[in-house]
Amino acid sequence: MFRPLSIFIGTRYTRAKRRNRFVSFISMTSMIGLALGVLAMIVVLSVMNGFQREMSSRILGMVPHATIVGVKPIDDWQPVAAAAMKNPEVTAAVPFTEMEGMLSYKGAMQPIQISGIDPAQEGKVSIVAQHIVQGRLDALKPGEFGVVIGEITARRFRLNVGDKLTLIVPEISSAPGGITPRMQRLNVVGVFKVGAELDGSMGLIHVADAAEMQHWQPNQVQSVRLAVKDLYAAPKVASDIAASLGADFKADDWTHTQGSLFSAMKMEKTMIGLLLLMIVAVAAFNIIATLIMVVNDKGADIAILRTIGATPRQIMAIFMVQGTVIGIVGTLIGGVLGVIAALNVSALVGWLERVSGQHIFSSDVYFVSNLPSELQGGDVALICTAGFVLSFLATLYPAWRAAKVEPATALRYS
Repeated sequence: MFRPLSIFIGTRYTRAKRRNRFVSFISMTSMIGLALGVLAMIVVLSVMNGFQREMSSRILGMVPHATIVGVKPIDDWQPVAAAAMKNPEVTAAVPFTEMEGMLSYKGAMQPIQISGIDPAQEGKVSIVAQHIVQGRLDALKPGEFGVVIGEITARRFRLNVGDKLTLIVPEISSAPGGITPRMQRLNVVGVFKVGAELDGSMGLIHVADAAEMQHWQPNQVQSVRLAVKDLYAAPKVASDIAASLGADFKADDWTHTQGSLFSAMKMEKTMIGLLLLMIVAVAAFNIIATLIMVVNDKGADIAILRTIGATPRQIMAIFMVQGTVIGIVGTLIGGVLGVIAALNVSALVGWLERVSGQHIFSSDVYFVSNLPSELQGGDVALICTAGFVLSFLATLYPAWRAAKVEPATALRYS
């Protein structure tokens, strides 16, 4: 089978046992370093993808994807929900009212965001029912002023189902200050735990109780909460629906309340990816040292090739092929091992916890009790491509030096 001279000699140099074992050692070290760098990047970015997925599913499973908010209380939310459901991106629409206030219990206080919900329909737009650890969500009954609180809030106040606490909400009044606090006694009927900061900042009451606290009619709500298929399409979907309903409605979505968190996570992934890329770069540029020593070791061979008619371009290509083969093999080994490690990292951490008897990820400290991992093909392709490109770039200078070798000088000192 015909092969170009540069590829034939370059691959032969890669396979051949060199007289200088130190050069062989450096070459192997470069390959191993490149493989480890690629492996580390794949595993770390997969774990970060897993954490982002967990936070997205938990936080965005609790907060509204989008809401259609009335300029004034909505008397009949069902026509608004029916109009929203005409949009193919909307999967569910339920009544929703939101308030901010302070929880008070035995002298201790904490800010809280209270969501007024319909327990019978909340499962269409929220995951809270799947994360109740005490009590029941359907224990929220109109007129009974029950509340479902997060596990962090319950632990902070040492509350259990059946305990009572006070909710303080601001109320606009004609008093000189313009705002007076209104207090409402609430009965804890449930505790949820989703493993996010919402466990300490969110509470749920019945939507009818929220209306009564706002001095509205029992059937009035603040907004209609939407669940959408594509989270990133939520701003456009909500604005389109609000525009179709007229000036009495406006749109809101998760990017206003949680957008900064997910932007920070995206930036963190980018920065860590760049830092880990430095490991790959260091390993790739070790190829420079390897090839420079190979060029010195093969000076006589270069001279002979030049005297029998090899051009400088062919000489340069020989060493570019050799360095690129080292980079490709190292990157492929690292890619395969990285994919295997990323797919099994959760099981590996679980095995280490069982063997050591220690919880690496305690649910009391972290929001997750295991190490999540999500392997994305785009990340693997990008990392391997970066490894290939850096390896190729690392061959240019040594190959250029090889092409500049003078045959007479090389043979004189060989």
